[in-house]
Amino acid sequence: MTDHFSELERRRQAAIQGGSQSRIDRQHERGKLTARERVTVLLDEDSFVELGQLVQHQSTDFDLADQRPPGDGVITGYGTVHGRLVYLYAQDFTIFGGSLGRAHASKIVQVLDLALQNGAPVIGLNDSGGARIQEGVVSLGGYADIFLKNTLASGVIPQISAIMGPCAGGAVYSPAITDLVFMVQGTSHMFVTGPDVVHAVTQEEVTAEDLGGAATHSERSGVAHAVYQNDITCLEAIRTVLNYLPQNCEEQASMDTAFQPPTSHMEDLNTLVPHNPNKPYDMHDVIRLLVDRSSFFPIHDGFARNLICGFARIGGHAVGLVANQPAHLAGVLDIDASVKGARFVRFCDAFNLPIVTLEDVPGFLPGTDQEWRGIIRHGAKLLYAFCEATVPKITIITRKAYGGAYDVMSSKHIRGDLNYAWPGAEIAVMGAKGAVRILHRAALKNAEDPASLEEEFSRDYQERFSNPYIAAEHGYVDEVIYPNETRERLIRGLAMLRNKILTNPRKKHGNMPL
Repeated sequence: MTDHFSELERRRQAAIQGGSQSRIDRQHERGKLTARERVTVLLDEDSFVELGQLVQHQSTDFDLADQRPPGDGVITGYGTVHGRLVYLYAQDFTIFGGSLGRAHASKIVQVLDLALQNGAPVIGLNDSGGARIQEGVVSLGGYADIFLKNTLASGVIPQISAIMGPCAGGAVYSPAITDLVFMVQGTSHMFVTGPDVVHAVTQEEVTAEDLGGAATHSERSGVAHAVYQNDITCLEAIRTVLNYLPQNCEEQASMDTAFQPPTSHMEDLNTLVPHNPNKPYDMHDVIRLLVDRSSFFPIHDGFARNLICGFARIGGHAVGLVANQPAHLAGVLDIDASVKGARFVRFCDAFNLPIVTLEDVPGFLPGTDQEWRGIIRHGAKLLYAFCEATVPKITIITRKAYGGAYDVMSSKHIRGDLNYAWPGAEIAVMGAKGAVRILHRAALKNAEDPASLEEEFSRDYQERFSNPYIAAEHGYVDEVIYPNETRERLIRGLAMLRNKILTNPRKKHGNMPL
């Protein structure tokens, strides 16, 4: 019996060791944790239960028969984060460069199956050189098996991907299907084809960092939802974001009864929006006064900065927050902002997070570039997402709500539950000056003093059309409120809507304008 125990201990230690010490040292020299170290940081202490620790590949080509490390380059299992069940896999770059073969893929598929069957989030820690070339098409089949599971799990359980090293070729599509993609600055890369292939095909000279680094994907492509300085801060962020999410689509997000109110006074909201409608202000200042203290968790913070998205708590309620940002491009909706917002709204709707919308939007961005690249189709994605969403939806119009963008930003017409406006809100087809120049074109053309006449017409338009009271008369906003009343209205509204039930017509699925 002692011999049996010794053999088990030898195999366990070999699995725990991973690759050679020299490879572990190289991982540390690059500023990266090992796969097992990452699991330890991510999960609650002593909660990890490993599965498939002794799995080995069965390949024999290219001398693989002599290289059969236990675990096959990926650590899989389950544990807890803040006491709640999660499943995970962590690719081990010290074994075969984390490359994916049949056994490696089968372990990931098992974890995805268990997560789906038991209704708990799954987290993938990606650090892999890609498909294991020695296994040929079998490794490609393994990727496809994972893609299918990711797709079937989409909208059922939260899926979070952390890119903590290379992620190239077919490997990028699993993270792309998941809900949130986090990257690490300086050590993580994502691309379909690497710099060498790009140069061979297009003659472009580009570094791995410029082609697929964290900055590229968080600011330009929008592939990454957040970037962190190192492995530890990235893993801690995953722990934080899980606090806002339910375990699956059948549950509600938990309440935080120990929430703390904002540090500033609510009266400060009354003076945040400038009297001059063309003067910008930072919507983050509004958010800080509305959400529970230090609870805002931004998503896609560096991408499409004219629209703010993120998770927060308001009176302990977990919410998804969508807000126009007047401090960037005047808060206008363009292609990137529309796609960013649509994806976030659909995520919130999938996992029962109420959506709070802070609206100050002058419209959609005009110009040939936007029109030729499909602002109509992409803008419709945001409209579709808000229309489709059945979760509680509360909208606050802080200033401008012009044109079709007024409709799109969770208006009453597309099933907004509670819609409020601040006293200075401008709700109209367009701004007063633009409207006057169309409506009174002839009079202005023939006037002796067109500037003063335009000012007079603009004041009249403002009083008759471009104010919140017209919308209130029609019932398009539920009430015009003082800004300092907003947080209390949100807290009461979220409590009232917590048990909301609304279903869409029975269908296989809709056909959103992708």
